[in-house]
Amino acid sequence: MKTNQIYHSLFFTLLYSVHALADDNVSLANKLNNPIANLISVPFQFDVDDQVGPSNGIKSTLNVQPVIPIPLSDDALVISRTIIPFSYQNDVAQKGQSQFGMGDITQSFFYSPKDPTKNGLIWGGGPVLLLPTGMDSALSARKWGAGPTAVFLKQTGSWTYGALLNHIWDYAGKKDGKHISNSFIQPFVSWTSSQAVSVIVNTESTYDWTENEWSIPMNLMLAKVTRIGNQAIQVGGGFRYWAKSTAENGPEGLGLRLKITLLFPEK
Repeated sequence: MKTNQIYHSLFFTLLYSVHALADDNVSLANKLNNPIANLISVPFQFDVDDQVGPSNGIKSTLNVQPVIPIPLSDDALVISRTIIPFSYQNDVAQKGQSQFGMGDITQSFFYSPKDPTKNGLIWGGGPVLLLPTGMDSALSARKWGAGPTAVFLKQTGSWTYGALLNHIWDYAGKKDGKHISNSFIQPFVSWTSSQAVSVIVNTESTYDWTENEWSIPMNLMLAKVTRIGNQAIQVGGGFRYWAKSTAENGPEGLGLRLKITLLFPEK
């Protein structure tokens, strides 16, 4: 009897641990669906786009996007979101030429209350900065830029929906370069299952006020939170379709997106 009791105890302990781990993974997945969640994460997002530039070249970009919440008070956080692009492109700037290197960094800071409003609204806002860190003139605007950014969302059960917005104007940099006045609009919706699998749909629309041009890729992704040893990660992939690209040399057709995110939840 004592042996059976030990086996029963071990079985239920294991079962409880599996359920607790599954619930934790779902919680992490829901936090990842919130751009300003109180969670340290480091996404590595790899995009491939075709028919770019006058010679219909190919461009692939790895965006390293660390997200770091910084406690400001008992009631609020400042969320640092950084986008560091590394690109390789061929036949884009000019037929027969290729470029590789780091592009311009986009740095955002969001002030955000820790708790949603009475209506369940989660929001954040602050400045966005453009840093001319590009290693090649074909990968950089050679301009310093700044402007406002904001995000608004709701999370109801398994659903998350909202939008992230910003606008950047240039204020310094290469004088003979094109002026920057770009609006970025990213509406998003996601659904997360009890197995921590998320279906994510968004657009990443940019309007160039200087050239009066739209760029609108639509993204569809599947992503799952899992673990490698003690390290929590989310892995995912999907497709992007350029629904509109009025820029003369903008991408067209289908593209590919792959994403791996390292998660560092509080212990």
